[in-house]
Amino acid sequence: MVEPHAEAGRITSWPARAKLNLFLHVTARRADGYHCLDSLVIFADLADSVMVEASDDLSLTITGPFAAGLPTDRRNLVVRAAVLLARAAGIKARARIVLHKILPVAAGIGGGSADAAAALLALRRLWQVPMDDSGLHDLARQLGADIPVCLSARPSVISGIGHDVVRAPALPSFALLLANPNQALATAEVFRHLPPPLRQHDPWPGEPVENLASALARTCNDLEPAARQLVPVIDEVLTDLAALPQCRLARMSGSGATCFGLFDDLAAARAGACQLAEKRRSWWVRASAVQGVG
Repeated sequence: MVEPHAEAGRITSWPARAKLNLFLHVTARRADGYHCLDSLVIFADLADSVMVEASDDLSLTITGPFAAGLPTDRRNLVVRAAVLLARAAGIKARARIVLHKILPVAAGIGGGSADAAAALLALRRLWQVPMDDSGLHDLARQLGADIPVCLSARPSVISGIGHDVVRAPALPSFALLLANPNQALATAEVFRHLPPPLRQHDPWPGEPVENLASALARTCNDLEPAARQLVPVIDEVLTDLAALPQCRLARMSGSGATCFGLFDDLAAARAGACQLAEKRRSWWVRASAVQGVG
């Protein structure tokens, strides 16, 4: 688990890192409407933050550039995570939670899931809940498909509806350039536009990967065509990323609309970010290192 920042055991601040799908294969549609996926997931250094402290009741305050319009009641996964953990621990949910939101919303980078995972980890420490990582993982499965993998925030291969998580074989060092055209895109809407038939893909290698761009070139994001249909500017994002010097691969993450460029190192990604931000001043553009690679 990612280590938090704590002050005197009373206030805990936990990072909620951006989750990127380096590939995403939709393998089946279940009778209950859920889709089965295979995906290689990594986590950027870019992160929201969740701060918790003792309080007489439960409250959520949201700050930051992407706070506007987000609910602070039980419609928010962070609040639901707090209530679920308290119920499992047999205690009353009492905490003041502050979510600082720097990641775009409905952007295909797991922001809401990462926020909920960070809340579970921070509140487990604040409330001194005697629950191990396995138990917390099982609890997270009740909240949403992406939340279990966000608990560890390390490179992972996920399958099924997102609950089956295994650590990915070693990946070489690389960096990312993330770009979002500041257009939200609902995951459910993308899946509704997913065209049949679903394709079969080879599994991700079970041994360490030396040339990541080459390995990823044999994969894809099956949601990309549907997302591009709904938000055509994604075409421009991918084209602009692919045209940057030293960009090894350009692809959409998750259900979009955030896309990423793969670079050999952070210096190259930062240079690309400067160039793209100058051209596309209205887009959200960030370079980032990656957790747990190299």
